[in-house]
Amino acid sequence: MSTDIIAFIIVLGVLIFFHELGHFLVARLFGVGVEKFSLGFGPRLFGKKIGITDYCISAVPLGGYVKMIGEEVDSEVDPADIHLSFNHKHVLKKILIVAAGPVFNLLLAVIIFLIIFLISGIFIFKPVVGNVEKDSPARIAGLEKGDLIVSINETAVSSWENMAEFISGSNGKKLAFSIKRNGDVLKLDIVPELKITKNIFGEDTNRYAIGITSAGEYYAKKLNPVEALFESIRQTYRIVDLTVMSVVKLIQGTLSAKTLGGPIMIAEMAGQQAREGAANFVFFISLISINLAVLNFLPIPVLDGGHLLFFFIEALIGKPVNTKIREIAQQVGIFILIVLMIFVFYNDITRYFFKR
Repeated sequence: MSTDIIAFIIVLGVLIFFHELGHFLVARLFGVGVEKFSLGFGPRLFGKKIGITDYCISAVPLGGYVKMIGEEVDSEVDPADIHLSFNHKHVLKKILIVAAGPVFNLLLAVIIFLIIFLISGIFIFKPVVGNVEKDSPARIAGLEKGDLIVSINETAVSSWENMAEFISGSNGKKLAFSIKRNGDVLKLDIVPELKITKNIFGEDTNRYAIGITSAGEYYAKKLNPVEALFESIRQTYRIVDLTVMSVVKLIQGTLSAKTLGGPIMIAEMAGQQAREGAANFVFFISLISINLAVLNFLPIPVLDGGHLLFFFIEALIGKPVNTKIREIAQQVGIFILIVLMIFVFYNDITRYFFKR
């Protein structure tokens, strides 16, 4: 349990620091004065004031904030500090300052993936056949366990993923396979069949398949810095896409809300990944960082996405959104977050105490 708590504190600390660092650095870049850089909410525990900025740790570790001069629309700003005021900056600068938080969370994920890929490369599953389903197109054509698929339609196959893309994009047309078996190269014609399978969200989906599974053989491919950077961005994009789809499925009701988790679930997962090794742990941090970025971009008042929505409207109409409207929206946003927090805590408690 102590491992879970320590891992949870590390995960939250890293994510919050990077998120608030994004806001802070871009705010300072545009000449906005920052009064406080806090990791945590509530009473100040300790810290150090440098210039006008109080860098501190606060009592409640479930978040953090950067307090800028003139941050509120109706806040009074000393005439001498107008040049430091957030709300006296051009709307585009305000958009970039607010967006910097979640963008830095995405940047953190890219950096973590980059380090992992530079050290270990990427693991590529070989197109080696594991099981062959009974009465499947592959079995009928003569494909056997242990066969290495060399090419399809005279195009070289470099990985299991590459082969699967070839098959799923065939539209049921006959494919000419070249396979290597016991040192011999054989030619087989296989016609993929349309099958109903479950996707990661448990939905029925149609795809073309030939009825084989992977043997699980893989190799590590070393990457140069440019390749590693490209793969890091690609991996981050994939997880962003999956996270966005998960949010959409939750809203649609396709994905059960019971899958949502809060601090207890994150602590358990963080502890588990920490016990499995440093690579697993930092990979987990990158996943949570991406999730945090996507959630912060949601157009819910109180979150960065809600502020961005108001600033985009301001850019369109040429003036700030009415203060009363913003206040009501903020109250609605707070209510939504409170309800969500209660729900995920309920999920955590029932999952932790009643399913152990």
